[in-house]
Amino acid sequence: MKRTATAILISFLLPLMLGGCGVDRALHVASSLTAHELCSVAFVEGRDPEPVFHDYLQPFIGVRIVADRLHYTVDHERRQVTATVGHAFAARAVYAEGRGCTVMNRSAAPPAPLVLDPVAFADVPLPQAPDPRLTAAIDRAFTPDRRALVIVQDGNIVGERYAAGDRADTRLQSWSMAKSITNALIGILVRNGKLALDQPVPGLPNGITVDHLLRQTSGQPFGSSNSGFDLSSRMQFLEADTAAFAATRFEGKPGERWSYTDANYQLLSGIVRRAAGGTPDAVANFARRELFGPAGMKSALLEFDEAGTPMGASWAFASARDWARFGLLYLNDGVVEGRRLLPEGWVDYSARPTPPAEAGYGAGFWTNRGESEGARRRRSWGMPADSFFALGNSGQIVLIAPSRRLVIVSLGFSLDPTNHTPVEAVARLAQALADLGSAR
Repeated sequence: MKRTATAILISFLLPLMLGGCGVDRALHVASSLTAHELCSVAFVEGRDPEPVFHDYLQPFIGVRIVADRLHYTVDHERRQVTATVGHAFAARAVYAEGRGCTVMNRSAAPPAPLVLDPVAFADVPLPQAPDPRLTAAIDRAFTPDRRALVIVQDGNIVGERYAAGDRADTRLQSWSMAKSITNALIGILVRNGKLALDQPVPGLPNGITVDHLLRQTSGQPFGSSNSGFDLSSRMQFLEADTAAFAATRFEGKPGERWSYTDANYQLLSGIVRRAAGGTPDAVANFARRELFGPAGMKSALLEFDEAGTPMGASWAFASARDWARFGLLYLNDGVVEGRRLLPEGWVDYSARPTPPAEAGYGAGFWTNRGESEGARRRRSWGMPADSFFALGNSGQIVLIAPSRRLVIVSLGFSLDPTNHTPVEAVARLAQALADLGSAR
């Protein structure tokens, strides 16, 4: 018996209502996600938003159910994108220099451009040393959903490729790779003596520590389904103060269970904001002075919520080469050109397995160390046993393999909901590099 469109819509939206995100909020999330993503595409990345909307956003489970009613407008003069579902649930995302795009659900006034202090960006060269033997392996890894691929071994770019329209200096979106940037900013605060890993976080219950948040064991239950309708999506796209909303719900005793959620990293982002000085300008200048400048990441940019907290769970941008420079920071134990940015031991701490995480998670990075189910599976695909990686929705990956002196950056827009396909492709590429090394 054929189901009507109304029946399908009800069967889809009912779990959302029971899960804490009512129909009106769900539809507003769809328009806000569209406005934010397309604003960043148009004004941060400098791309045409139309193919991104049709090829990438519309297939999202939370968008496709209303795709025929979802409309957006790009205003290049005001540098903003508005979106609606039907003629309701209006959302607006506005670009400002230095802070990228912000969803403006509470304020009519556009966000102010950031006042950025002069920063000396280190020259972290990536010499070109292409290895023609990698051509076949790169062909296999650079599937149609990839936008950029950079392979760095022993500090040299041995392979690099970009999709049509993208270049070495194109800023590309992080999604959850931003969590690894947040890991670095927290590490810098620890190095500076402003934070301790075992320090209970003021305002949070049950003695939740910075370590609990980094390792996703705080008991925060929002999850991260990427449906566009879960509580995590509501936090990112409907709430003016994401960190305050993230602090509203916890379950159980910290450390008992692992639950991957953007909310833990918005709480950490709130900690970074307070420690850096409380304003978006102060956060951006802290990140540029302490991380992006010394690491040579000239293109790096953090986006912010309306309250001024960085969107450290999922909204950062950098070129593929700058993502490779970020990987090199961790490959080299937190040191760049002889300058220590991260505390001694921080990299091993970040890659150390979190006991309850059978998916293979460390602290802000996924890890292939230890005997979790996820680590064993990825090692069987070809990822080195000591490797770990930043991972974002749609297959954004920075793989770091210290024993191989290897960093692989793969960025794109895969719609594989598990991210398995892009991760496996990077694993196969790492194995191909190992095979070439043994053949020398």
